[in-house]
Amino acid sequence: MIIVMQKQAAPEAVERVIGFIRSRGLQEHISRGEERTIIGAVGDERVFHPNELESLPGVERAIRVLNEWRIISRETQPESSVITVRGVSFGGGRMLDITANPQRADNTDAVFADPFYLPARPYASGGSGNEKEQIRTMQAGIARCHEAGKPAVVRIRDVRQLAPALEAEADVLYLGGELMSNRALQDEVGRLNTPVVLCKDKHHRADEWLVAAEHIALRGNHHIILGEAGTLSFEPEHPYRLDVDAIVRVRKASHLPVIANITRLWHGDMPQQVLYKLAEAAGADGIVNSL
Repeated sequence: MIIVMQKQAAPEAVERVIGFIRSRGLQEHISRGEERTIIGAVGDERVFHPNELESLPGVERAIRVLNEWRIISRETQPESSVITVRGVSFGGGRMLDITANPQRADNTDAVFADPFYLPARPYASGGSGNEKEQIRTMQAGIARCHEAGKPAVVRIRDVRQLAPALEAEADVLYLGGELMSNRALQDEVGRLNTPVVLCKDKHHRADEWLVAAEHIALRGNHHIILGEAGTLSFEPEHPYRLDVDAIVRVRKASHLPVIANITRLWHGDMPQQVLYKLAEAAGADGIVNSL
């Protein structure tokens, strides 16, 4: 349940609501804005009725939430979140151009790096299995981004890569779809104050995506960006496609910004320029591309 306090509600009123929530066996999650405080009641909300909370001093309204995501929901915060990194705003109505090509860093808003990439096939080219070399490559890339005044969005593929990325001053941590079920890593990034992109995997639904984002938010990190990098396709030659439906749905259900990574989705019949327009029309706040 979401409890919206009145403008400039007294601290005593907030504490009274918290006490009521705890008395029914639930836990509170508090989000303090400039004018209003919003309290989430985490647990089985069937133990009380919204009217019981709305009768308390300082409460404007109480909203029963049927979904598993509450902190990131539009019910909690109707206006879209804006996450600003090095002067670049993720969200807020302006489409960001995020390049995966370091040669284009000067002409884009942010740079995407995947220093820990390893090819699936053992003899395929690309990527390095040397961890020290991967870290050096990442450090050098982030340093170049910062010299250019651009935020560095760094993809990590394992919880062990989290500390090196933070030490190298990565501005945004990017969790690929293969990590969407990794609760241990989500717990770790949830305890940070660093923005994180959470991608859904090719077989995950939009509601599973939102539940994973809620898991991070529950740990305290609300600097979350949703990332769409492709879902399964019926075309045998092109197994992945942009999940336009998922972008539209999460934009409606959540106030979090959304970016689309199209670097591995384009092909001859679906060039990057077309994918860019599709993602923009669906409501994405930024596009990761290799143009």
